[in-house]
Amino acid sequence: MKTLILALALLFTIQLSGQDPIMQKDHDALENVATKITKAYDDQIGLDGSQFVPFQKIVEEYLIREETIHKNFKGRQKLDLLYNLRKAESMEIRNVLTQPQFNLYKTIKPQIQPLAKINSKKDISDDTDK
Repeated sequence: MKTLILALALLFTIQLSGQDPIMQKDHDALENVATKITKAYDDQIGLDGSQFVPFQKIVEEYLIREETIHKNFKGRQKLDLLYNLRKAESMEIRNVLTQPQFNLYKTIKPQIQPLAKINSKKDISDDTDK
């Protein structure tokens, strides 16, 4: 009996720690943006029924992380973090799409989700002065 209780307690502990805290917050606006972005990709890539929801959840998760970067960083550091975030997003999306879909995704991603740009040399110099 002790073994059963211990096993159940361990199972629930693992289950609770496996949840992504970023996705636990209320981000309705970003969920709507993620849906629009996913539909834009769907129009080009042709996602099937089993791909749409996982694709949307990945986009939403990375939009939340992107929002945090936009709030907390500036200049070159912000751009570098966004670039790395987009690479990570693409690697996760790769697990959802077929190879031909992923190839098309890489081609159209800059149009659907453009990366932020540094507006002036001042943005770069702000980071080098520190």
